[in-house]
Amino acid sequence: MNETRTMSYTLDALAADIHRELSRDPSVAAKQAVCRHVSRALNDGEFVATHLKDRPAGSDPREILYEDPELGFCVCAHVYDGKAIGSPHDHGSSWAIYGQATGVTEMTEWKIVEQGAAETPSLVEPVRTYLMHPGDVQFYDVGMVHSPKREAPVKLIRIEGKNLDKVKRSRIKAK
Repeated sequence: MNETRTMSYTLDALAADIHRELSRDPSVAAKQAVCRHVSRALNDGEFVATHLKDRPAGSDPREILYEDPELGFCVCAHVYDGKAIGSPHDHGSSWAIYGQATGVTEMTEWKIVEQGAAETPSLVEPVRTYLMHPGDVQFYDVGMVHSPKREAPVKLIRIEGKNLDKVKRSRIKAK
């Protein structure tokens, strides 16, 4: 019996696919194309098992797996071992793509109703809430405010337009 085994999607291949998409076109359409590559990684059990490993309790849930030296985007693994409720936030001058690998994330998108200034945070109100299940991918453009809620362990891939360790984020508070 001949078994045909497909090759696993590798981190190098994902990074190269993202680089190719963003190099030829930095538009929203290119980021939607990146979403399709993230979806492919999420649906590859070997990719998920290799790159989204459980972490010791109390450790940082975010790990940068790859940072592109030319374009600056990052491929990050996020592994949460329990409940995690995020506050409304944006990614400053960056965009982000969230891809759900395991578990369920309740995501809320917010609109700014009062723009902040200096030390005063922007005030936001919820606009839409939805569940992200394994395989779901969502693009958040620059300035889009969102908040994740996780009631149980989850694993996800997040693509950052630039390393968020180096990005100043807006001060945001729910109204």
